[in-house]
Amino acid sequence: MLTSSRADYGIYLPLLKALNEDHFFDLNIVAFGTHLSVEYGATINQIFNDGFEVAFQIDTMPDGDEPADISFAIGKTLKNFSRLWAQNSFDLIIALGDRFEMFAACASAIPFGVPMAHIHGGEKTLGAIDDVFRHCITQMATYHFTIAEVYRQRVIAIKGSPENVYDVGALSIDNLKEMELLSVEEFRIRYAIDLSLPSILITFHPETVDFENNKYYIKQLIGSLENLTEFQLIITMPNTDTMGNMIRAKINEFVARNKNAFGIESFGVLGYLSCMKHCTMMLGNTSSGFVEASFFTKYVINLGERQSGRLVTANINNCKIDKEEILAKVKQYESWPLNKMKPIYGNGDSAIRIRNILKSSFN
Repeated sequence: MLTSSRADYGIYLPLLKALNEDHFFDLNIVAFGTHLSVEYGATINQIFNDGFEVAFQIDTMPDGDEPADISFAIGKTLKNFSRLWAQNSFDLIIALGDRFEMFAACASAIPFGVPMAHIHGGEKTLGAIDDVFRHCITQMATYHFTIAEVYRQRVIAIKGSPENVYDVGALSIDNLKEMELLSVEEFRIRYAIDLSLPSILITFHPETVDFENNKYYIKQLIGSLENLTEFQLIITMPNTDTMGNMIRAKINEFVARNKNAFGIESFGVLGYLSCMKHCTMMLGNTSSGFVEASFFTKYVINLGERQSGRLVTANINNCKIDKEEILAKVKQYESWPLNKMKPIYGNGDSAIRIRNILKSSFN
């Protein structure tokens, strides 16, 4: 199983447990990307803390956040993963999502003919180059596990066949149904943040298609946050996309001068989902605002175009990356019609369904 970041690992967790509990499977975790970076929180330790072994650690981190750095990191990932596939034998590779390093890891395996299973295919994110990588992984994969029927139909269109394409729901919903989240008091003790106060959970990643405008975008976002003094602002850091380091620096500067702001490198799965449960609202452009937030019927202000193309549920309020519009959307949170929410991402049994399909296929 390939995991490159805190984000995909958190989604994988129910499936990791399901596979690890079944002796039919010999689970090997391959950790790479930001998992191995101290600057990004060394989140490989979260894997160890959850009781899993990491069979392989592979260096794929870019040296910076310019387009050339990302391109070089793709080549680095292809090269370093080629050694893994050449020196080891696997029956199946499990990949999740759409990151550039996940794409490169999968692409490096193609000459070796190892079957591949892809989770979260068929989705669209028009404001990120991830869209390209996601659909490429879909073309490489043999087995496909989508989180909604509309995405299953898109994978079928991409592949030209319904064979081995399954709508299993979202593993994130499994997480939320199984995990005992922290109470407000437990969260305060662990992170020194009091979620009984009005709080906004904020995650803002670069727009990688329109990356030249990220300096303007972060200026607009910071400008809006400067005016939200009645809220605690809990800001998780961006990932390793083009100009991600620039956004990270601006966020750190903002946190340093504002007592109501907290900068978090990585909460881990338990901390992040607990914060989501208890916060007043979410603000940013993260995919968790679309899937996990729907479980809590949490009000989400979705910024810009990064996630454009995803299913928009009733809790989501789309917003331009503009200071005044952001402030106007925040004021709407109390009157937003969250009672119109309908579950669309499964019943919390995605891990078992994936496990059973794979077991049947390889039995």
